[in-house]
Amino acid sequence: MDALSDDASRPSHDGSANLLTIAYREFSAMVLGYLRSSGVDDPEAVTQDVFVALYPRLGSITGGADGARTLIFSIAHARVVDHHRKRSRSPVSEAYLAALDPRTSPSAEDEVVARDGEASVIALMDLLANDQREVLALRIIAELSLEQTAQVMNRSAGAIKQLQLRALANLRKQVDGGIAG
Repeated sequence: MDALSDDASRPSHDGSANLLTIAYREFSAMVLGYLRSSGVDDPEAVTQDVFVALYPRLGSITGGADGARTLIFSIAHARVVDHHRKRSRSPVSEAYLAALDPRTSPSAEDEVVARDGEASVIALMDLLANDQREVLALRIIAELSLEQTAQVMNRSAGAIKQLQLRALANLRKQVDGGIAG
């Protein structure tokens, strides 16, 4: 780290780049460890940010390697403080787990599959009119869009949408009738 010696003159652009490379090689692992131990969410990115912030200040470093270390860790500490301030102002984000959400209710398809499995689904589908069975097979099983299903069935997208709604309503009646009956 002799390259970071006391030099009253401001280094050239090439000299600054060389000093930054030397400083990065010498201190980046320590900075990364400091940031990790301080609880920073993305310590690698913040390490890079520390050295980007160091670059314009390279000409003002005094005290050689010790001065560089002090400046680098002053910048890193400021980033840690910023990180924790930002985190304290932001709500904690938690993963959404649909299975644990009490506000949801299962679809007719989910109820049928959960209750009786594939055989019951096929039996219920057989109770539907051919076009309703076809639209559900294309939309739900084949996962085609409204437009794609309309092309396959040679109908308009609006007609497919209505046909799908009627088919799902019929399935719902069958499921509700089977539960109540």
